[in-house]
Amino acid sequence: MPKNKTDNFLKAIKKYAGAQKKAMEGEVKQLKSERLKEAEEKAKRDSEALKKQKLNEVHNSQTAKLATKTQEGQKQLYIARTQMTEEVFKLASDKLKAYAQTAEYRAKLNDSAKAVAELFGGKDCIIYVNERDIAEAEQFKSLFSAGSEVKADKTIQIGGVKAYCESMGIIADETLDSKLDLQREWFVENAELSVL
Repeated sequence: MPKNKTDNFLKAIKKYAGAQKKAMEGEVKQLKSERLKEAEEKAKRDSEALKKQKLNEVHNSQTAKLATKTQEGQKQLYIARTQMTEEVFKLASDKLKAYAQTAEYRAKLNDSAKAVAELFGGKDCIIYVNERDIAEAEQFKSLFSAGSEVKADKTIQIGGVKAYCESMGIIADETLDSKLDLQREWFVENAELSVL
């Protein structure tokens, strides 16, 4: 019987060992499953984060390219607008220079001189005209006080009259040049040729 007891004891140990083995295998299997699930979730999170990062990089790159293209387009539009404005005002300046050669211009020059002389009310002043208008200015100088003088002004490229009265501290500008410059300012502000 001792053998039976030993056999039974060994069977009991084997049975216990088998049960322990199954329990351990179950635990290992569960642990493996949990670790695998954790690894998969981490991989999924990492993958999503990497995908999001790459999408952001592509988005930022495309946004930068678009901004560069937009700026370049605005620059080209600004250049075209400036060239167009220059062409329009060069043409206007040329037409005004041709007008300044006419009898109609000389009559208008005399009218402008009368208006300026009235503004200064008999006070001495310096009358400025384009060099080609000096002879005409000497004739309408009599509209001003006797102490007034006529001078050629190289800044008057087109024509007209400008006068300065020192005692009043006033400059009266009736030149075609300044009127064209005012038209240019108005055109730039109101032509609706915006760059943006």
